[in-house]
Amino acid sequence: MSDELCNAAARGKLPKVLELLQNGADVNGFNKYNRTALQVVNWACPDVVEALLSKGADFKIRDPVLALTPLHDAARAGYIGSVQKLVQFGADVNLCDEIGNVPLHLAAMEGNLEVIRLLIGRTALPWALNAEGYTAGGLAHKQNHMEAAKYIEDYLNSSECGDLP
Repeated sequence: MSDELCNAAARGKLPKVLELLQNGADVNGFNKYNRTALQVVNWACPDVVEALLSKGADFKIRDPVLALTPLHDAARAGYIGSVQKLVQFGADVNLCDEIGNVPLHLAAMEGNLEVIRLLIGRTALPWALNAEGYTAGGLAHKQNHMEAAKYIEDYLNSSECGDLP
């Protein structure tokens, strides 16, 4: 039933996800590719994300290759509704992936301004460097996402950010 749940989540089919969960599908069960429904969910469907989270989907699970959490994936994809659901259910915005990126770094790299606005004030060290020596703002600039880079720079220079190191 895990493959079926993962397929329904990936397709954003809320009624099917709810039916499978009601009929005993393991919300944290692995599909044949060793992924859970939350790892393969269609991020454009925050209602499906919420359904999985409300049934106890593990938002701390990591991709075995890059150590990405579901929040990293959603932030990179830029789906603000799904990012909001993950944060609402307690996903940690400060967890780093394999190369030291927090979800803010990945949102910045893709120029996802709405997600940046949501995460930046919740990120403990929004000026932190990843293992490649980039800040979130530096990644936005490197990828030519100037609006995102400027927003991050302005935030870091504002009183909202608090004391920089």
